[in-house]
Amino acid sequence: MTVSKPGLVILTGAGISAESGIRTFRSSNGLWEEHRIEDVATPMGFKRDPHLVQRFYNERRKQLSQTLPNTAHHALVELERAWPGSFLLVTQNVDDLHDRAGSQSMLHMHGELLKVRCVSCDTVSRWETDVLPDSQCPACKAADKLRPHIVWFGETPLDMEIIYRSLETCDYFAAIGTSGHVYPAAGFVQCVGSDCHTTEINLEPSVVNSAFKECRHGPATETVPAWVREMLSRR
Repeated sequence: MTVSKPGLVILTGAGISAESGIRTFRSSNGLWEEHRIEDVATPMGFKRDPHLVQRFYNERRKQLSQTLPNTAHHALVELERAWPGSFLLVTQNVDDLHDRAGSQSMLHMHGELLKVRCVSCDTVSRWETDVLPDSQCPACKAADKLRPHIVWFGETPLDMEIIYRSLETCDYFAAIGTSGHVYPAAGFVQCVGSDCHTTEINLEPSVVNSAFKECRHGPATETVPAWVREMLSRR
């Protein structure tokens, strides 16, 4: 008789990167890095003042270059490498800390800070330096046509079909460092099967805390490695 191997889906949010020095998405006053969300994280904001938006993300890239993955990122890599069944890490974060830690089976549902997309030819390209008015698309060579490869408010997150399919069939689902305010990610816990064991790992209870079967609260650098050790002991 063949024994099925357990599937695991993990969602991560800003809380896991905060302990590496990356500020969470928005503060209590609704600002993101002292800017209105409407000005720097919406298609209309980009259309209204593209140079402000480019300067904003140029500064985010510089900040990212000064940060390193923390023990929570590394623990999830250890879990991925040792997990016996299917594994998918879905991150809401646009930073590359999971990537640098070594995560492989991963989707950036909100895009990536170190990539740009050409609005002329739709090509997505790796981009680690400033985007300037005369910056050219590496594919079509058009100038002043690059935008951050970020899913802004009002846009559809990436790879949703793959994500929902994985949620429907997984045996374990964990949400790490998420506030529960941003949809569709906040609703992922509602998309798993009734037998799926769901765990929230967060600094404090999220707004969807009650939907989880198990909750662990504390700093990600402490709670995530401890949870990973327990998960691997179940193999």
